[in-house]
Amino acid sequence: MDEIPLKLKQRLAQPGLVIAPGVYDMVSLRLADRMGFDALYMTGFGTVASHLGLPDAGLATYSDMHGRVAAMAGMARTPLIADGDTGYGGLLNVHHTVQGYERAGAQAIQLEDQEFPKKCGHTPGRRVIPMKDMVQKIQVAVESRHSKDFLIVARTDARTALGLDEALRRADAYARAGADILFIESPESAEEMRVVSQRFDLPLLANMVEGGRTPVLSQDELISLGYKLAIFPVTALLAAACAVETVYSALKSQGSTKTLPAPLMPFEDLTRLMGFEEVWAFDKAHLQEF
Repeated sequence: MDEIPLKLKQRLAQPGLVIAPGVYDMVSLRLADRMGFDALYMTGFGTVASHLGLPDAGLATYSDMHGRVAAMAGMARTPLIADGDTGYGGLLNVHHTVQGYERAGAQAIQLEDQEFPKKCGHTPGRRVIPMKDMVQKIQVAVESRHSKDFLIVARTDARTALGLDEALRRADAYARAGADILFIESPESAEEMRVVSQRFDLPLLANMVEGGRTPVLSQDELISLGYKLAIFPVTALLAAACAVETVYSALKSQGSTKTLPAPLMPFEDLTRLMGFEEVWAFDKAHLQEF
């Protein structure tokens, strides 16, 4: 029998860096879940893109995202960290969101201090709410959860518009408010990441976005800097979009898939991934031929 993964809180208490790939739909969820990662990250950017076909710019509602959390957490054995944006409103909305994500089966929720409508963390034009307002959101989130095993990830987007010192000041306040994990978005160099890591005792999250504002570092580099959790939110989506575009372009130009410039997963492997073997076993056990 497969070993049951540790809860995220337990894993963070152990040595080493927790790597959490971004999952954005149920196929990516199934693929990542079987790989043996310590955690998965339900990316807001990717989930909004795949589910709604829209930019991650405050257009997804609580209902949109809660439905995705429930589907992903309900299928995954691996602990799921779920993007909760700004909590989808005021303090009562934060209360409702935290309890909804926890009931849905996520093991952590990420909440950020952007103004509504929020924007993707590596795009321009982000504005943050007053620090005291976000402190209240974190306090409400902590009070609203049923179990301390459900972790609150506090994210600040202050670095880009207000500078690193303000981002550090806010992270200090969010730690005092009860956050379990600190997420300072968009530091712009490894040296800035070092400054962040030397400031806090709580687990720190590094957001590795290819083409984003923060340098993508190796596992050893992240460990040496003192980070505990690294998310790769859009890596798989970027790869998938590139492969799909390549295949569609070839189909359009050639009129066939007889020769393709990109590799394909064998169809039989995809059927296994999606659970068809269980369907066939059920049919064999319960259906009679007439």
